[in-house]
Formats: sequence, structure tokens, C-alpha cells
Amino acid sequence: MTERRAALLDAVLALLVEKGAAALTMTAVAQRARCSKETLYKWFGDRDGLLSATVRWQASKVRAGAYDRQHLDAGALRESLEAFAANWLSVISSETSVALNRVAIGQSEALGSIVLANGRFAIGERLKPLLLDARAAGLIAFDDAEEAFRTFFGLVGRDIQIRLLLGDRPPLDDASIAGDAARAANQFLALYGAKQTPAKAG
Repeated sequence: MTERRAALLDAVLALLVEKGAAALTMTAVAQRARCSKETLYKWFGDRDGLLSATVRWQASKVRAGAYDRQHLDAGALRESLEAFAANWLSVISSETSVALNRVAIGQSEALGSIVLANGRFAIGERLKPLLLDARAAGLIAFDDAEEAFRTFFGLVGRDIQIRLLLGDRPPLDDASIAGDAARAANQFLALYGAKQTPAKAG
């Protein structure tokens, strides 16, 4: 992602927030980003291609957190889960994410598929390596990584996205997000934490 392309996609997001999906034309984007329509078509192909890139760009802001897979312990796992949860909550509560989700709901089914593929599904692929490494280290136990991710995703998000889409503004300041992230990590580990075998009596 070059600096110029990132600035262009940020211009798309700003346009969505300010004026909604109806204003998102290649002409309007070119004017906002101060580039030619030819550049837009060269880089993204068409409006759907531009939207796909925009969704990927917004979703890329959600990261699973850095960890050392060779020294992954319970503390590092919890820290990584909380970091992911806090990061994701911060991103989805932003005006840009809410605008993108509203566009996906109000437009064609194809656009909804774009948001799912480049948003939620792509984010899942970033967290699953952590879950698999934690299972290999004996820290958590599950049969299916997708099911485990979906459980964590639900514990983190709860009803936040639907409330935001309906115009509600639940408390999502830094302290609230940190508390929600810790709660989700605790609940996930209570569900999937590997059971320790009691030591045998000597």
C-alpha cells in the first residue's frame, strides 16, 4: 500500500461518511482525492473494485497483535486476545466503519459479499494463527479454528455493530473498550482454556 493509494482510499472513506453511498462516484472520488478518473480505473477497475480496496484498507487496521510463537504462554495469549479485541472495537466503532457497513446493507448483495470477504473473513484469518499456535502450546483446546474464532468474535462484538448501525452510541471510550476487551478474553479462555490434568498424589 503506497502512501498515495492510502490517501486516496482515506478520501473514499471520508466521502462515504460525509455524503453517503449515493455520492460515491468515480468522478466524486477523483475530485476529492485530486486525481484523474483514469488513475482510478487503472488502479481499481471499476466502482466495485474501488469499494473492495476501501474495505480491505479499513479492515487492515484490525491486527491480531504481535507475539513470539516460540514463547507463547498464558499471559502472552491473554494479552494478544485483548489487543485484538480492543483494536477491533476501536475500528468498528469509527464513523468510517459504520458508513461502510451501512453501504453494504443498503446496496447490492454483491457489495455485502465484498464487505464480508474483505472485512470479517479477512480479519478471521489474521487471528486464527494465534489460536492455532495457542492450541499447539496446550493453552486452549478446540476442534475447529473457525468455530473458535466465531465464538471470540461474538464475545467481543456482542450487539455493538447493530446498535451503531441503528444510530445508538454505546460507550466506547478507551476505558470502556479496554474493559470490554478484557471481559471477552476472560470469557473466551473460560470456554476454551485447556483443562489441566490434576497431579497424581505421590
